[in-house]
Amino acid sequence: MCVRSARGTMRSGSMLQLAALVYSLLSARSQYDSCKSLVNTDDAGPSWEFYACQPRAMAMKRYLRVKVEPPGVTCGNPPERFCALGNPYMCFSECDSSNPDLAHPPKLMFDQENNGPVTYWQSVTWSKYPEPLLANITLSWNKSIQLTENIVITFEAGRPTTMILEKSLNYGRTWQPYQYYAEDCMEAFRMEAKNVRDLSPVTALQVICTEDYSKWVGFENEKNLHFEVKERFAIFAGTLLQNMEALYKRMDINKGLRDFFTLTDLRIRLIKPATGGTFVQRKYLNTYFYAISNVEIMGRCKCNMHANSCHFKDGNLMCECEHNTTGQDCGKCRKNYKAKSWRPGSYNPYPMGTANSCVAASSAYGIVQKSRAVIPSLAAASQKPQKVSDCECYGHSNRCSYIEYLKIVTCVSCKHNTRGQHCQHCRLGYYRNASAELDDENVCIECNCNQLGSRHDRCNETGHCECKAGATGLKCEDCKPGYYWRLGCFPNVCDNELLLCQNGGTCHQNQRCVCPKGYTGVLCEAGSCDPEGGNCNAACTSLLSPWVALFSALTMLLLLASPYE
Repeated sequence: MCVRSARGTMRSGSMLQLAALVYSLLSARSQYDSCKSLVNTDDAGPSWEFYACQPRAMAMKRYLRVKVEPPGVTCGNPPERFCALGNPYMCFSECDSSNPDLAHPPKLMFDQENNGPVTYWQSVTWSKYPEPLLANITLSWNKSIQLTENIVITFEAGRPTTMILEKSLNYGRTWQPYQYYAEDCMEAFRMEAKNVRDLSPVTALQVICTEDYSKWVGFENEKNLHFEVKERFAIFAGTLLQNMEALYKRMDINKGLRDFFTLTDLRIRLIKPATGGTFVQRKYLNTYFYAISNVEIMGRCKCNMHANSCHFKDGNLMCECEHNTTGQDCGKCRKNYKAKSWRPGSYNPYPMGTANSCVAASSAYGIVQKSRAVIPSLAAASQKPQKVSDCECYGHSNRCSYIEYLKIVTCVSCKHNTRGQHCQHCRLGYYRNASAELDDENVCIECNCNQLGSRHDRCNETGHCECKAGATGLKCEDCKPGYYWRLGCFPNVCDNELLLCQNGGTCHQNQRCVCPKGYTGVLCEAGSCDPEGGNCNAACTSLLSPWVALFSALTMLLLLASPYE
């Protein structure tokens, strides 16, 4: 038995040395592609060395689920005939959901055409104009992913005149704008038009409105609409991305930068179809519709730098976690490996990074520091280290304090926007992420209340902000009916229902009535005239008539009261 054991030990040692030799002969390690490596030292022999790591980028459209709303916005039920926007007399396209050869379901946005005919999803026509033709296309992964390339959406009937790209970090529970697209940004969204090249390291995460992909140039000439990811990378890494180290260093110290390129869901909000650069022509409404043939989204599974591979199992993406971590995103330590708080891997030092591995619980001791409020005579009793489990902080702090007069142990310096005795609550201005566990670093989500529409920056437990009068929406970013937006919500001066401009006046953006000549007032209800100048109208005359009658009556009374000569 002893001989066999010795041979087994020798065989095992030889295999480790062989493995170390193989690893040493491999080509140089690229950026964060390996989680560990065998190294051979003279003193200890072969041993593992751990690094921060991440999966390779891949085409994420293979793993998504798609949902198109509202019901009935996809063409084909009932069948419809479509005409070309450039030539309304060319009506050779038909959509019929009951015929596979003529149907245009959502899945055709993501199929592989392989040099065959172009296939595409298509909406109904704008037959209900002037009612808006709205469509929401939601792409879901049920997994956090990180974008690595530009998002490219290919339109087959002209790029939309107005559109919003939105993202969610919590599986579609709440949404935030990613980028606005419009032919006229100021008219559509009250935003100045910008390009990513206008941004700087300080404004790199700014949500912008761009006109680059909405102006009409002919749908045959330009079909693609972009959300620029690499251009934003270039703000830190240089035009040709030659300095990725600078980008990764910035990501290490700025969680907001990492989160900006992270999402669980993406939503394409189509608001107004291409109109050919002209006004909508009512007799050609069958030329206005949406059609998308392809959506390209390159990215990687978010594994918090604790995995270099991600597999698709039972319809879901899952990180293959290393460093004694676990979870769909490697977002927590494995059982019995919670000796210290879970942390994501670090990009620094480049290009190896730091693994920040979870540590076995056998060494799980944390120092409970004495609060300043402790009675001095009892200070000695507090110097004994206590186990971390005595002051559970759910991984948001690794330091506790014993408060003598309250007889409690409380966490100190809670991170990840948490607060409370056990870091179990969210800071003001943040709310609980219902889809995350309490030990997840993303457990608290920023309220992001609109500063102009909300009363303050706090929200309730569902993420709803408290709105000022007239404002509405989850973040108080919209106005209620009867109000218009101008750095906040203000009551409509005029509209087309109750507050009608009178005497031929026209309502300008609900903010004022533009009155014709000869009329004044908030609603153009008052006439104005200059009788001597001959500028008088019926309304003015009717307003003056009572005064003329009164003047006549007073004159008559004076005449009657006068003595006869």
